Amino acid sequence: MPTDPPFEYGRTRFDQKTFLGRFRHFLDVIDPRTLFVTKECLRESVDLLESFKQGRLPPGVTSAQLWQAHKIKQAIIHPDTGEKIPMPFRMSGFIPFGTPVVVGLLLPNQTLVSTVFWQWLNQSHNACVNYSNRNASKPTETSKFFQGYMGAVTSAVSIAVGLKVVIQKANRFSPTTRLLVQRFIPFPAVASANVCNVVLMRHSELSEGISVLDDQGIVVGTSKMAAKRALFETALTRVVLPMPILLLPPIVMAMLERLPVLRRRPGLVLPVHSLVCLAAFSLALPLAISLFPQMSQIHVSRLEPEIAMATHCEILTYNKGL
Repeated sequence: MPTDPPFEYGRTRFDQKTFLGRFRHFLDVIDPRTLFVTKECLRESVDLLESFKQGRLPPGVTSAQLWQAHKIKQAIIHPDTGEKIPMPFRMSGFIPFGTPVVVGLLLPNQTLVSTVFWQWLNQSHNACVNYSNRNASKPTETSKFFQGYMGAVTSAVSIAVGLKVVIQKANRFSPTTRLLVQRFIPFPAVASANVCNVVLMRHSELSEGISVLDDQGIVVGTSKMAAKRALFETALTRVVLPMPILLLPPIVMAMLERLPVLRRRPGLVLPVHSLVCLAAFSLALPLAISLFPQMSQIHVSRLEPEIAMATHCEILTYNKGL
């Protein structure tokens, strides 16, 4: 088993230049066990890292302990604001709090009311997750949050309801085929709405820009070009994320529901459905957010001229957000 590298403040334990390294890193970020970290444990972790930073680390502290403290801090504390992220909106809470919503989205025989409800609940949760894990190097007005929220929810509900109505009016589908097709409706609705959600919830980054840092972690300037790239990368992860979550469970459940045990005991269908959704979600989230590193790098030639003139570094870093 590979050992942990020596602890470095401001660095990650795993190589962020490779997909496997980012995957292992984000497994730490989304570890649901960090949801149960106490205030005292969080404070001790933050204090330990601060002691390391100031060069007055207590004797006997190991790199493993420092990496664990770093894991706890990065899962709970926003890197820009330094404030605690509310538990349901942390990336470590995305799967536990999001799985019941996914189950609701994929329930068969949805009515118009249930479709609207689950899409509203899903995009409300997504909006809060996107906002809580955004690049917060610049302040965001509360009014812009609500404008983005309303736009994201409206787009999700409109797309889902529109697709449902089209399927219901399609006469060429048999009842069995129509039921199967209806199970796949959530994917195009959620994927397109997820993109709208990210863009609308973080639109202020495009207009105001985000901070870019040099190799010493010093802010060089504010870049709209970096903000555009950050939002594009985040939006792409939100398209990939629902693929396994919303496409695999309908396929798996269509096969499992033919089994004699589920035919004899229909009450088991919902628990089995929930477990399948949980497994798909647990696979999809780390895979999707591992597409790009959270602290992304960009060449100065792709940024505004004034930023290139303000630094001797060729590669700058920005917080993409999650």
